[in-house]
Amino acid sequence: MTNAHQVTRDFEQAICDYTSSPYCVALDSCSNAIFLSLIYEQIRGKEISIPCRTYMSVPCAIIQAGGLVRFQEVSGETLTGAYQLRPTSVFDSALRFTADMYIPGSLMCLSFTGPHKHLKLGKGGAILTDDADAYAWFKKARFSGRSECSYHEDNFTVLGWNMYLLPELSSRGLLLMQEFYDRQGRKKHNKDLTLSYPDLSKFSIYKTQVDASGIIEQ
Repeated sequence: MTNAHQVTRDFEQAICDYTSSPYCVALDSCSNAIFLSLIYEQIRGKEISIPCRTYMSVPCAIIQAGGLVRFQEVSGETLTGAYQLRPTSVFDSALRFTADMYIPGSLMCLSFTGPHKHLKLGKGGAILTDDADAYAWFKKARFSGRSECSYHEDNFTVLGWNMYLLPELSSRGLLLMQEFYDRQGRKKHNKDLTLSYPDLSKFSIYKTQVDASGIIEQ
C-alpha cells in the first residue's frame, strides 16, 4: 500500500534541496509555521519586535503564543522579503522564496498561500531549520501530536495542532518545484516580493496579552 505521507516528505526534501536547508516541515500556512516556531522558542511573557507593516496574523501568532508585540516603525507602506521576529531565531519569509536562501541557525517560515507567492499552492507553508530536535517536534506538533503512521499504532507524546499540509497539496507543490530550475538543472533565483500592508500599530487589539490560563487580557 502507498504511504500517503511519502509525497509530503518528497515535497519537503525538494524544498530542502532548493533552499539549502537541512530540514523542512510543511504546514497548512505560514501563519501556523510562525505560531509553532514561537511556541517552540517559548516566548511566553517576552516582547517580540516586528515591523508595524506586516500581515496581521504575525502579531496574532505572537499574542496567541503568549508573547507581547512591539512594533517597529518603517518607512513607506510596503514590506519586502524576509524579516526576523527579534530576539527569536524566527523569520517571516512569506515574501522570500529563492535558491539557497536558508539562514543557518534560524527557523524560516515560508508561505505558499495566495496569488502573489512564487510557489502557488493556494494554501500552504513550511518551516526551514537546521535543528534536528526542532524538526522532530514540528513534525508531530503540526499533525495533532501524531507520527506519520496509523494512529492505532502510534505512541502519543506531544500535544499537537491540526496544521498538516494535505498530501494533494504536497503533490502539487512537488510538481511546481520544477519551475525553479532551468533546463540544465541549475537553480533559478527569485526576487523578493513587495506588498503593501496597513500600519498595525494603530490597532489596540495587538496590545493584548495572554495570561498563564490562556485568557486574553487588555
